[in-house]
Amino acid sequence: MNNQSLKEMPEWKALEAHFEEIRKEHIRNMFAEDPERAERFTVTAEGIYFDYSKHRINSRTMKLLADLAEACGLREAIEAMFRGEKINNTENRAVLHTALRAPADAIINVDGKNVVPEVHAVLDKMEAFSEKIRSGEWKGYTGKAIKNIVNIGIGGSDLGPVMAYEALRNYSRRDLNFRFVSNIDGTDFAEAVRDLNPEETLFIVASKTFTTLETMTNAGTARAWCLATLKDEAAIARHFVALSTNAEAVSAFGIDTSNMFAFWDWVGGRYSMESAIGLSTMIAIGAENFREMLSGFRAIDNHYRTAPFEKNIPVIMALLGIWYADFFKAQGMAVLPYEQYLKRFPAYLQQLTMESNGKGVTRDGRKVNYETGVIYFGEPGTNGQHSFYQLIHQGTKLIPCDFIGFAKPVHNIGRHHDLLMANVFAQAEALAFGKTVEQLEAEGEKPFLVPHKTFEGNRPSSVFLLEKLTPETLGKLVAIYEHCVHAQGVIWQLDSFDQWGVQLGKVLAGRIAPELESVAEPVLKHDSSTNSLIQAYRNMKK
Repeated sequence: MNNQSLKEMPEWKALEAHFEEIRKEHIRNMFAEDPERAERFTVTAEGIYFDYSKHRINSRTMKLLADLAEACGLREAIEAMFRGEKINNTENRAVLHTALRAPADAIINVDGKNVVPEVHAVLDKMEAFSEKIRSGEWKGYTGKAIKNIVNIGIGGSDLGPVMAYEALRNYSRRDLNFRFVSNIDGTDFAEAVRDLNPEETLFIVASKTFTTLETMTNAGTARAWCLATLKDEAAIARHFVALSTNAEAVSAFGIDTSNMFAFWDWVGGRYSMESAIGLSTMIAIGAENFREMLSGFRAIDNHYRTAPFEKNIPVIMALLGIWYADFFKAQGMAVLPYEQYLKRFPAYLQQLTMESNGKGVTRDGRKVNYETGVIYFGEPGTNGQHSFYQLIHQGTKLIPCDFIGFAKPVHNIGRHHDLLMANVFAQAEALAFGKTVEQLEAEGEKPFLVPHKTFEGNRPSSVFLLEKLTPETLGKLVAIYEHCVHAQGVIWQLDSFDQWGVQLGKVLAGRIAPELESVAEPVLKHDSSTNSLIQAYRNMKK
C-alpha cells in the first residue's frame, strides 16, 4: 500500500485540476452532449444493473479516479485482504469476513492454518441447532417447544441480525417470534419480552468476550426473568445459547458450552452477520436460504476481486464517494431502498461505513488533511420522499444518493410495485435534471412562485436495479457496501477495521456508573459540567 501523503500524489493533484474544469458543469448538459452517456456509465454484473450516469463526472473523471486507486495500491490491497494478511494493523489481525462465505474447498491461511474448515464446521453446527428449533425437537426446561427467539447483542451483533431478519421476513418461519435487544436502556428488554412465556423462549447471547457491558447486562436481566418463572438454575442451559469464544464465562453463566458457537478475531463485529452472529437469521429463514445468502456474498467477493476497476461496482462506488467527499466537500450520503423489507438497511450501513472509515489518522498514525468518511442515512422509499428529500432536492447541501429497486415485488398487489418503481426513476431524474425557470415560465407559473418551484438539479445519484429481494440478493447488496468501504479506506490510507473511537466513552461510563449508584455522596473529579450533571441526576433520583 502506498503511504505517500495522499494530497501530494500526482494523481490527486491531477484530480484537483480536473475538478476546477468540471465542477460547474451540469448533468443536464452532460446528457445533452453525449447520447451514449447512460450506456457508458452503466455496469451489469452478477444480476445487478448499476447506473451511475447521473453523476457529475465524465470519462476523464473516472480515468483519473481509477489512476488514483491504482497508485494507492488498491489491487494489491484487495489481494492482501483475501489472502488473509493482517491488514488491521492497529490490532495485528487479518480481515477475513470473506472467508465466512468461502466454498468448503477454499484454502485461506491465517498464521499458517486454513480457517475454511472451521468456518464450515460452525455453519454445520448452526444448521443442526437451527433445525432442532424449527422442527420443535429442542424443548425448553418444562418440555415445551421454543416459539420465541430473542437475540441479545449490540453493534454488529444486533444491527446485522435485525437488518437480515427484517429484510428476509417473507422467508422466515411465521410461527416463530423473533425479538432483538441491544440497548442498555431497560425499556428495550421490557418491551421485547412483555408478551413472551419464559417456558417457550430461547435467548441468543452474542458477545465474543462475554464481557460486553450492554450485552451482559441484558443477558443477566434475561437470566433473572427466566428464573423468576422456571425457578431452577438448570433451566438456563435449555433457554440460552452463546455466540462467544469465552468458554469459561459462558459456562459460569449456566450455558452448556456445547451450545456455544464460535467466531474469530479476524471477523469484525460489523462484518459478522454471516458468521455465528447470524444464528437467529438461520433459525428464521432456514439453512438453505442462509446458504443462498452466502452465495450472494461470494458472487460479489469474486466480482470485487477480479473485475477491472472500470467495471467493478464497489470500486466505482468508492471512487464516486471520494470524488464528492474530498472535492465537492459533500458531507452526507443517502441510501434509499425502495423495498419496505429493507427498512433497516440504512441503519446497518451507518455502522458499516461510519465505524469503518470515520477516522482522522492514517494507518501509520499521521493526521489526515483531507475529508474521510461521510454521514450515511436513509429511509425506504416512498416514505423518505415525504421526509428529507426536500433538503436533497432544493437545500444548500450536496447529498449524493443511492437508489435501490427491484424489478419484481415480493408481494404483487395491484399497481403498487409499478408506482413504487416509477418513483425511483422519477426521483433520480428530478435530482439530476431539475426544473428550470424557463420551463416554469413556459407553463405559465405565477412569477412569485417561480423561485420556489425551481429545481436546480445537478444532484448526483446512482440506481441499483436487481430482479427481486431474496436471500441471495441481500448478500450481494451487503457485500457491495462492504467492499466499497474497504476500497475507500485503502485510498484514504485508513485502517477500516478497528474502532478505537468507541472505547473512551465506555471507559468513562465505567467510572461514572458507581458515582450515580453510590449511596454516599461521591467525590467528583470530572469537569464542572459533568460534575453538575451527575449531581443533578442524583438529586432528581432522590
